[in-house]
Parts: sequence; structure tokens; C-alpha cells
Amino acid sequence: MKQIVDQYFDGERPLFGAHDLQLIRTTFGKGESPLKNGHDLELDGVVFQWKYPLWYDKHVKVNNTIWETMSRSGIWYTDDITVTNSAIQAPKQFRRCDGIKLKNVHFGDAAETLWSCKNIHMENVQANGDYFGINSENVYADRLNLIGNYGFDGAKNVEVHNSTMVTKDNFWNCENVIVYDSVLNGEYLAWNTNHITLINCTIISDQGLCYTKNLTMKNCRLLRTDLAFEYCENIDAEIDSAIMSVKNPISGRIKARHIDEIIMDPNKIDPSKTTIVTDDDSDQHIKQH
Repeated sequence: MKQIVDQYFDGERPLFGAHDLQLIRTTFGKGESPLKNGHDLELDGVVFQWKYPLWYDKHVKVNNTIWETMSRSGIWYTDDITVTNSAIQAPKQFRRCDGIKLKNVHFGDAAETLWSCKNIHMENVQANGDYFGINSENVYADRLNLIGNYGFDGAKNVEVHNSTMVTKDNFWNCENVIVYDSVLNGEYLAWNTNHITLINCTIISDQGLCYTKNLTMKNCRLLRTDLAFEYCENIDAEIDSAIMSVKNPISGRIKARHIDEIIMDPNKIDPSKTTIVTDDDSDQHIKQH
């Protein structure tokens, strides 16, 4: 494999179509698409200063690399890419890519990142930006810390562990989501999502878990969560905390330590299809409003 060490490139497409190449401590200055249409590339200590550095590439390994603020839309239509120990400061990274591995990566501006991608594996990723992970499929995340609204809208087959997400409208319009040992903080969690399972999670959400189908919750805490489960269907929820209020669930079972207010409007739903049990009332505990 050929090596390029301690070099500087600028201008348009300086290494277009490069392959079987190691780039070490190399900087790409002003000029678009420096490594477009390449394959079998290994990058270590590289700096990208301008737009579109890795498009239409295959089989790429990146370590200890920096995407500066103008290297936006940096990785599109690229398959089989691994990025480790790197800092990405520009938005709109990773779009329509297949086979992404991220470990010890910091996204300083993660707006519109990981859109319509497949087969994503993340470990110890920090991301700050809106619209992260939209329409992506087959996502595994361990120690993902996400701050930014509308995360994972329309995603499918998502598994999350040991993570913290501070994001409004998180997990909307999703299918097959499972979250373990995580904190989910933000309004309107998981609306219009089908098959979502939350295990040992802490949730803080205004009007969270509404318009949801096939919701399972085990050993979860709903802190400062109100108007939960509205028009939620097929619920199996065991909540190890109090809930501020529950409103018009369609069907299922909800168990909690205490519920401050239960709103069941028979003009909108059939209250008999939902069982609500609290520690202070072991029988069905429903108030009709």
C-alpha cells in the first residue's frame, strides 16, 4: 500500500480515485472533493479543511482525524467506513452510507448527520445538533450522548445502551426501537412509533409516548412527565416512579407507584380497554373526566 506522509493538498479533487493508499499527517486545504471515488484508504492524523472530502468511497479506515468547520457534507454515498478517535466540527456528515463504525468520535455540529444510512455501529459518540440519524436503519449505539432536537425521526431497527439523549421529538415515526439503561429527556418522546421497548430507562418528557403502538416499558422512571400515553395502543408499562398524569390511552396495562391525575374521556377512548394499577390502589385505578 502506497503512503503519503506529511503532505498538503489543495484545489479541486487532488486525489480523485485514489486507492490502496495510506495518508498520514496530511492536510487537505481549500478545494472540494479531495478523495472522491476512492477505495481501500487508510487515514491517520489527517485534517480536512474544505467540503465533500469522502464521497462515493469504499473500504475506508480513519483514525485521529479532524473535519474542520468548512468540511461540511463530508461523507456521502460511502460504504464500509470506520472512524475512530476523531473530531468532526462540520454538519451534514454521513448521508446514504452503508456500513458505518464510529468509536470515540465527537460531532461538534451534528446537524443533519447520519441521514438515510444503514448498518451503523456507534461506541462513545458525542453529538450536538438537530435532526441526527433521520431515516437510518439498523443502528446500534452504546454510550451515545446526543443533544439536539428531532433525533432518529423515521429510523428503523435501533438499539441503544447506556446513553443520554436531550432531544425534543426523539424517536418519532420509528419502527423497532429498544433502549436500555439510558436517560431520555425531551418533549413529545416517540410519537407515531411502532414497537418501542424501554428497559431501565429514566424519562423526562412533556406529553411523551403518545400516538405510539406496541409500547413496552420495564423498570423505567417517568420524572416530571405529564399527559403520557395519549392514544397509545397496546401498552405494557411497569413504571418504578410516580407519573404526573396519564391521558386517554387506547389499550394495555400501566403500573406505577402513583399517578397524580388519570384522564379517561369515554367520548374519545374506551376506558375498559386499559388497566391502570398503582401501589396505593391495587385494583383498577381510573378516573373518568
